[in-house]
Amino acid sequence: MDIVLINPRFEVSFWGLEHALPFIGKRAALPVAALPLLAALTPPEHRVTLIDENVEPIDFARCAAADIVGVTGMVVQRRRMREILAELKRRGAYTVVGGPWISVSEDYFGDLADVVFVGEAEETWPRFLAEHAAGAVARRYEQSDRTDMTRVPAPRFDLLKMRHYAFGSVQFSRGCPFQCEFCDIIVVFGRRPRLKSVAQVVAELEALRAERVPYVFVVDDNLIGNKRAVKELLRAVIAWQQANGFPLTFVTEASLDLADDRELMRLMTEANIAVVFVGIESPNEAALREAKKLQNVRRGGSIVDKVHRIQDAGMEVWAGMIVGFDSDDAGVFAAQRRFLEAARISTAMIGMLSAIPKTPLHARLAAAGRLDRDDDPAEGTNVLPLQMSRAALSEGYARLMAELYEGEAYFDRLDALFLAGGIVAERGWLGYAARHPWRRRRRQARLLLEAAGLAARLLWRVPEQGLRRIYRRRLWRALRRRADPAVLRVYAIKCAMHYHVHRMVEALQSRSGGLINTF
Repeated sequence: MDIVLINPRFEVSFWGLEHALPFIGKRAALPVAALPLLAALTPPEHRVTLIDENVEPIDFARCAAADIVGVTGMVVQRRRMREILAELKRRGAYTVVGGPWISVSEDYFGDLADVVFVGEAEETWPRFLAEHAAGAVARRYEQSDRTDMTRVPAPRFDLLKMRHYAFGSVQFSRGCPFQCEFCDIIVVFGRRPRLKSVAQVVAELEALRAERVPYVFVVDDNLIGNKRAVKELLRAVIAWQQANGFPLTFVTEASLDLADDRELMRLMTEANIAVVFVGIESPNEAALREAKKLQNVRRGGSIVDKVHRIQDAGMEVWAGMIVGFDSDDAGVFAAQRRFLEAARISTAMIGMLSAIPKTPLHARLAAAGRLDRDDDPAEGTNVLPLQMSRAALSEGYARLMAELYEGEAYFDRLDALFLAGGIVAERGWLGYAARHPWRRRRRQARLLLEAAGLAARLLWRVPEQGLRRIYRRRLWRALRRRADPAVLRVYAIKCAMHYHVHRMVEALQSRSGGLINTF
C-alpha cells in the first residue's frame, strides 16, 4: 500500500520558535516523534511518505492518490488537523487520525476520519494495516495494554528532512509517576514509567549521529520518572558520548525533585544534558497543592533553592509556569515575576490554566459548571477562574509576558545565571575536552563562528533598532566578562529566542489573530 503520514503545521507558539528559526536557517524546531515511529512500525512491503507541514507544504493531490493518509497532532494543532481532514475528505482520500488530541477528544473530528486511533499505537497500527489489507477494518482502535517500550523499533529519521530541524528528538521513556490535576500525560501514557533498553537508546543515538544532528531534545515528559532505570541509561549514554567524541548536546524535561538527587544531576551533566525544562507552575504553595503538584512542595529547601541546585550542577533550567489556579488572585502575576528573577530563569513558558478533556481538572470543573464549552474561547482559556474574571486573567497574563520579556529584564535574568552565577555548561564535554585539546580547540572555533554568524544575522535583520541595540550591548558584555565560545553561542541563541517571544508579546498586546495561550 501507498501510505502518507502528515504532521500539521503549528500555530505560532512559544516552543515553535517560528520567529527565531529564520536566523538559524531552520524551518522547524524539532520533528514530531509519531511520524518516523509509525514509519518504522509499518511492514517493509508498504511505501511510506512522511510530510511535516512545518517543513514543507502538503501536496493534497499526492495524498488523494495514496491508499491511506494518516494525520496526527496535539491540542495546539487541532484546528489545522480539522482543515486537513476536511480537504482530504473532499478529495475522497481514505483517512485515519491519531495522536494526543484525538486520544482525549475522540468526537472532535466527527465523520472527517474513516478510522481513529486512541492512545499508543505500537500494536494497533500494524494490526490496522493487516486488517485493511484483509478488507475488515474497525472504526476505532485502542490498545488494551500499554506499549512495552523494549519492543519499540528505532524511528525512521531517514524519511524526514532532518537538515531543516533545529533539534533532533529521541525518547527514552513514557509515563510519569505523579498526578498533576491538569496534565494529560498520565491519561495517555499512564503513571508507571516505561523505558527503552540501553541497546535501543544507543541505536537511536547512532541514527541521529548519522543524520549529523548535533542538538537533541529528549522528549520524555519526565525523564526521571524512574530514577534507578534512567541512571543506567545515562551511564550508557555517557559511555557512548565518550567513545564518539561527544557529538550530541541534549535538552530534556524533568520534575523538580531532580534537585534532590545529586548523583542523577551528575550523570545528566556528564551525559551532556545542557538544559532541563521543569514544570514549576507556581511559587504559590496553595496552587501547587490544589493541582496535586506535590513533588514541588516536599522538603529539601524552597523552589528557588532547588532550581539553583540544578543550575549549580551545570544545567540551565527552563520553566513551565501557570496562572489562573483557584487560589490565584491578582497578586499572582507579580509573584511569578519575582520568582523567576530570584531563580535566574530567563526562558519561562507562561500559560493560563486550561482544562484538557479526560484530565481530573476537566472533570472537576465540568462538575462545578466552570468550563467554557467554546472550542476557541476569546479569552484564551476554557477555565472560569475563581478569584478574578477571565478578562483580568488574560490581561494579567499578557502583561506578565510583556514584563518578563522586556529586553533588559530578560537579559538581566540571563546575566544573573551566566555572568554573575558563572554556570558551567556542558560539563560532560568539558571533561572530555580536557583530555583531547585539539578537539576542544576545533569545537571552540566552531562555536565561536556559530555565535558570530547568528549575532551578525540578528544585528542585520532584526527591524527594531532598540532591540538591536540591546542585543549588541548584551553580547558585548558577555564577551568582555566571559569570553567562552559556548557562552557566547548561548547568548546569541538567547537573542533569537527573545526576538521570537517579543513578536509573540506584540501579538498578545494587540490581540491580532486571537489570544495566544502557551499552556
